[in-house]
Amino acid sequence: MTTTEISRSEADTLRIARELAAALDEAPAAVLLYGELGAGKTAFVRGLVDGAGGCPDDVSSPTFVLMQEYSGRRLVHHVDLYRLGGDDVADLEPLLDEMLDGEAIVAIEWADRLRSAPEPAVRVRIADRGGDQREITVERP
Repeated sequence: MTTTEISRSEADTLRIARELAAALDEAPAAVLLYGELGAGKTAFVRGLVDGAGGCPDDVSSPTFVLMQEYSGRRLVHHVDLYRLGGDDVADLEPLLDEMLDGEAIVAIEWADRLRSAPEPAVRVRIADRGGDQREITVERP
């Protein structure tokens, strides 16, 4: 199932992500995020964390630390592959699989760098449409 919405603000992006988090069942969930630099991937993760019962204000881009973890009703792992090349991503993929063994949501920014994406996965594509507008396409298995 694929849906597309236009976000006109960061608040809209947070709402879309909160709704997605609420719709995910308790099984492990990979949320693969695609979009250019500054498109709003980290803002989307803030909404996921909020929807999972965590504190959205705690969310920051893990570009330099690679991974962050946020507690709530449901654990959210936030992974950023921006700084990693092919071999580094390959080395990280087994850890991502381990994260998905639990009941966590694993949100992966720059998911296009994965050699093989975890399945099933929710794919979120965020396209900058100028100003504060973003086109957010959510593809659910």
